[in-house]
Amino acid sequence: MTTIAIASDHAGYEMKAEIASWLAGAGYEVLDLGCNGPESVDYPDFATALAGAINDKRAARGVLICGSGIGISIAANRHPGIRAALVHDVTTARLARQHNDANVVALGARIIGAEIAKDCVDAFLKTDFEGGERHSRRIAKMG
Repeated sequence: MTTIAIASDHAGYEMKAEIASWLAGAGYEVLDLGCNGPESVDYPDFATALAGAINDKRAARGVLICGSGIGISIAANRHPGIRAALVHDVTTARLARQHNDANVVALGARIIGAEIAKDCVDAFLKTDFEGGERHSRRIAKMG
């Protein structure tokens, strides 16, 4: 069973709970790294926890959620080995995997609804990295 790490700040808490439940129902093992309620928290702490889970191989991929998805994706990308992509639709989610070999998808709970978010996560998890010399060369330059 594939383990997916998921984390959010307070703005993404409700969407995180909904996506975590949906992932579990789809047969994934879910590693919920918080936050655990709607009280204000700092999103970099949760991006760091998720980056650790990916880098320690406790999870194959990750889902991060904050209000816009911007802050939490920036925080995640500060960690070596993390390629977090902020997505807003199925096309950007698919391309994040195909061309960029993203291992984390970031979502904005105040930007997209839960159904679109689920569609994005589904596309992200079901799409493989296209590979090839062109994409692999670019990924290698990112470290």
